[in-house]
Amino acid sequence: MAPTYKLAVIQLYPKPLAIEHNHSKAISFIREAASQSCDLAVLPEYHLTNWIPDDPTFITSCKESSKYLSAYCALAAELKICIVPGTIVEVSPTSNHLTNVAYFISSTGEILSKYIKKNLWHPERPHLTSSTHDRHLAFETPIGKVGMLICWDLAFPEAFRELITAGAKTIIIPTFWNLSDCTPEGLAHNPLSEKLFLESTVVARCFENTCMVVFANAGGPTGRMTKGSYAGGSCVAVPFKGMLGKLGREEGMSMVEVDMRILEEAEDNYKVRQDLGREGWHYEFALRRDRGGEKGGNSRL
Repeated sequence: MAPTYKLAVIQLYPKPLAIEHNHSKAISFIREAASQSCDLAVLPEYHLTNWIPDDPTFITSCKESSKYLSAYCALAAELKICIVPGTIVEVSPTSNHLTNVAYFISSTGEILSKYIKKNLWHPERPHLTSSTHDRHLAFETPIGKVGMLICWDLAFPEAFRELITAGAKTIIIPTFWNLSDCTPEGLAHNPLSEKLFLESTVVARCFENTCMVVFANAGGPTGRMTKGSYAGGSCVAVPFKGMLGKLGREEGMSMVEVDMRILEEAEDNYKVRQDLGREGWHYEFALRRDRGGEKGGNSRL
C-alpha cells in the first residue's frame, strides 16, 4: 500500500538582506507545519537574502550561511520534520565564488543530499558558479526517493529525465521567480506570461514524468504587492490532478496531503518510466553520459 505524505510549501517573502528576520519567519512557518503533522517543509530560493548580488554587503551576508544550515538541522531533529531550506548562497573559502545550494535535511537532522544549481538564469551567470556537468542525483529520504532542482532548472526536461531514470518519485524545486523576469516585448504580449510559464511547466513536468513536483516560490509582502513583482504560485503538483494547494502571489503557506498511489496509477496509465527503461528505446542516447567512449551506468526506474 502506497504511503500518504503531508507537505508544506512555504511562500516566504525574503526581505532584502534581512537574514535574521527572514530566518525567524521561516522557523515560524516550519513550526506551524510541524504542528499540523507535515512530513516535509520547503522554503523558496534565496530565502535568507533575496537576490541582490550587486549590493556591497551581499557576499558578506552569504558568508554567514553555515550557521543557518546548522540551525535548520537542529530544528528538523527537534520537530521531527524533513526540511528543504530553500537555497543558501555559499561563498568558496578560497575565493569569492558563489554557489546556490539546496539541502535536504531529514527528520533526524541529518543532511541527506545537497544540490548546486546547474542551469543559471542569465542575470545570475556573472555572479554564480554552476554545477555544470555534475550528475543530477536521486536519493532515499523518509518520503521516498527524491531529486532536487532549483528555479530555472524547471525549464529543462533533461534535468527531470536524469532524476526520473535514477528512480526519483518526488522533485523538489525551491524558486525565486518574478513576473518581471521577461523582456518588455514579452510583457507587451502578456503581462502575466511568467505566471503562465510556471503554471504550464510545473503541471507538464509532473505528467510527463509521472512524478510529484513540490514547487516553492518566493512571495511578495502581504498587502504591499506591486505590479510586475513576485509571481508566487507555490504548489504541489501531481498527475491527473495538476496543481494542489496553489498559493497566490503574497507570502503564505500551503499544506497538501498526497496519497503516493496516484503516481503508481499515473505510471500504469502513461508508462513513461517503462518506456525510459526499455532496452533499445529510441531516445536512449539522451539518458546516457559517454565519457571517454564508455557508457554511463545502468539506470533504475
